[in-house]
Amino acid sequence: MSKAKTHILVTGASRGIGKAIVESLEQDNVVVIGQSTTGKNGLIAADFSREGAATELWQQSLERFDGRIDVLINNAGLFEPNPIESDDWLESWNRTMTINLTSSAELCRLAVLHFQARDEPGRIVNIASRAAYRGDSPDHWHYAASKAGMVAMTKTIARAYARDEVLAFAICPGFTMTGMAEEYLASRGGDKLLADIPLGRVAQPKEIASIARYCALDAPPSMTGAVLDANGASFVR
Repeated sequence: MSKAKTHILVTGASRGIGKAIVESLEQDNVVVIGQSTTGKNGLIAADFSREGAATELWQQSLERFDGRIDVLINNAGLFEPNPIESDDWLESWNRTMTINLTSSAELCRLAVLHFQARDEPGRIVNIASRAAYRGDSPDHWHYAASKAGMVAMTKTIARAYARDEVLAFAICPGFTMTGMAEEYLASRGGDKLLADIPLGRVAQPKEIASIARYCALDAPPSMTGAVLDANGASFVR
């Protein structure tokens, strides 16, 4: 894909992997718009737990981008415990699914329709998780399920729309040193978790960002549908 004036929408851009993705793209001749829940620091505000937020984000992004989006990077996500004994288990399940999967699916749908209407190539990069394949803790059924859904969705988009030059990629990080991971490492005993990672450390956001940037700008079309692991060999397929 040409890097000239490429318009890229990145969700979950206020911190962690999303922020690192935006920073990694600054070296390229691209225009990036980021989303966060609050909309601070020039980002577009969108609360994905609210119905209609994804569509509103897409429309606002098109307005800022003069009607054209070339790449969608779905990174926004929620990672919070949901013990099976909890009285609000279903509510928590639905909230995570809405933020992690349904909102991403809405944006993917709008992106595909947009690419088709313009009759021009487009790319989708979905940030999933190692949990999509390995599963997660007993308190995180919902998180693992949402990320598995994201991987399946990415593969389906790739297979369905490759002829339209719509390319789709999924990235599956293991533990990455973001705020969510730091809290999880502390709660679950960091040393034991690190012992399960042959590399001996968790990933840094900039490592995942470099993969996302490659998928967004440089990955060859034949790579569409690829799922890229980045977990320090803690899970290999």
